[in-house]
Amino acid sequence: MSKATILLVEDDPAIAMIIRETLVGECGRFVSVASIAERNAWLADNRPDLVITDVVLPDGDGIDSLRVDAITPVIVLSAQNTLDTAVRATGIGSYDYLPKPFDLDELTASVRAALQRKAEPAARDAPAPADSHGLVGRAPAMQAVYRTIARLASNDLAVLILGESGTGKEVVARAIHATGLRRNGPFVAINMAAIPRELIEAELFGHEKGAFTGAHSRNAGRFEQAAGGTLFLDEIGDMPLEAQTRLLRVLQSNEYSTVGGSQALRADVRVIAATHRDMRTLVADGRFREDLFYRLNVIPVTLPPLRDRRSDIAALVRHFVEAGRSSGLPDRQFAPAAMQWLERYDWPGNVRELGNVVQRLAVLSRDVVVTVRDVEAVLHESGEGGGAVEPAALIARAVDDWARERMADTAGDGDIHGRLEAIVEAALFRRVLRDVRGNQLEAARRLGINRNTLRKRLGQLDIDPAQP
Repeated sequence: MSKATILLVEDDPAIAMIIRETLVGECGRFVSVASIAERNAWLADNRPDLVITDVVLPDGDGIDSLRVDAITPVIVLSAQNTLDTAVRATGIGSYDYLPKPFDLDELTASVRAALQRKAEPAARDAPAPADSHGLVGRAPAMQAVYRTIARLASNDLAVLILGESGTGKEVVARAIHATGLRRNGPFVAINMAAIPRELIEAELFGHEKGAFTGAHSRNAGRFEQAAGGTLFLDEIGDMPLEAQTRLLRVLQSNEYSTVGGSQALRADVRVIAATHRDMRTLVADGRFREDLFYRLNVIPVTLPPLRDRRSDIAALVRHFVEAGRSSGLPDRQFAPAAMQWLERYDWPGNVRELGNVVQRLAVLSRDVVVTVRDVEAVLHESGEGGGAVEPAALIARAVDDWARERMADTAGDGDIHGRLEAIVEAALFRRVLRDVRGNQLEAARRLGINRNTLRKRLGQLDIDPAQP
């Protein structure tokens, strides 16, 4: 490994220098180039043991144009942190994909592992470049999801998607299907929580005519409908124990029979399951079979709640606005204060709730620009997720954000308390004076302070009680 040659393709001199200093001890020769043209010229006469490449280069796309033999591992680095980039990186047979900014220890570990073994050849049926498949966001937690989806593209392993309600589990399941080997087959979804217990087996496996009362003809089940494609079992944690036993047998043998039938049918599907429940707790309580859990949990994908990826909210809002416009809804823009409000809200209903709110705002907002008042009104009226955030919580978050910015300002005067007190008092006094139509005596009574004190503070804050 000490004699290995590493080729770095990176046009940012600072990043290239840091990577060189980090990895120079991991190889015998380290070559750094800054463009596709330089890379191709070097590759014409040399063969590296590892290629590390950026995606966006001055003269083109570093992934689309890269041609190396199947045994040369490739590590892709990119600030274009989308599912598309992760999938395309996998499509060229890359050993790893690291979104920028990356951790140097993680890069070093990936380089060491790549140099210790030859990269596997790219799958012959590797997926073609894809779009985001409805997945929006570049938060670190979403990068982990993208990387897992990309690594699932060349296999048929079972997947268990975990996450709170509304985090987008079916969207992820569809993305796994659309980027995988079975993308040309059907995607069939079934919500286990929505099917009556006595009908679950018939829904999954189908039934023959006369199998039970009301079975007037043969019905194909979801396994048969999904043949050659993907079967998505949503809310698997709500599946009754008796149906779990039957499903386990099918996953073990890859065969099943219809209800009332005797012929063995092949289960030609990739199974993706999802739940918002804590599966290990269900197993410990005896409400879910442990052996079935491990059959389904081959590759777990955990989706972050929206409150843990607040940096993605603006992009999600733009995505929902565009989707609404495509469906005939009015175009909308969001005032900066309204967007900040959305970013501070905890979103108990996660991405689904955000999408619903954006759609309602598109319909109910009277102006092109959505305001804070519009947002608050929609959430109060809908009552979703317990309604809008409690005012005290909003104030606390606003103070936290403001104080964080002031603390970061090392050149500040240090009077954070006095400055914040003046801001809060001014806003409070103006609000109360407007409500009492400038009556200072009534305003002082509402505020619980002496009238002279109010008058003094109004003068200090330069507030005209007649025009607050």
